[in-house]
Amino acid sequence: MVITKKSLSRRTMLRGLGAAIALPLLDGMVPAFAAGTRPVKRLGVVYVPNGMSMPFWTPAAEGNLELSPILKPLAAVRDRVLVLSGMSNKDAFPLLNEGDGDHSRSQTAFLTGAHAHKASGKNTTLNAGVSMDQIVARQLEKETQLASLELSLESNDLVGQCEDG
Repeated sequence: MVITKKSLSRRTMLRGLGAAIALPLLDGMVPAFAAGTRPVKRLGVVYVPNGMSMPFWTPAAEGNLELSPILKPLAAVRDRVLVLSGMSNKDAFPLLNEGDGDHSRSQTAFLTGAHAHKASGKNTTLNAGVSMDQIVARQLEKETQLASLELSLESNDLVGQCEDG
């Protein structure tokens, strides 16, 4: 055995260990890719709670999709992209004398299309029914192990800090 003064950092060691652990998985994936199976359908939905500059998102004309600046990274899959604009979700608006809760009500109505009602007891819980992404997930779970994945780019520190939570 040869001992040298060269040392590996902990990070380098962990990277090497991670790669070594993943090697058996690579061999196991080859049959799945070789089978030529049909790709699993996916649904992606983007919600921006504080709004966005619509001219950067909305295509200039109907019909043949000309990608706006923000949508340009989707060029490779443009034939499978559907951009909806000019829509309004009336269930996100407050009812007469309902009070505040615009943020939480809008977020709840976004995928349910239903007006959110406060649950009895704690005022931070809203009920609105099953969201459309979860209805789609029920269909996708027949074809994939991971039918639904929700991601957020917002810190949990903000939860409950606005209106009704």
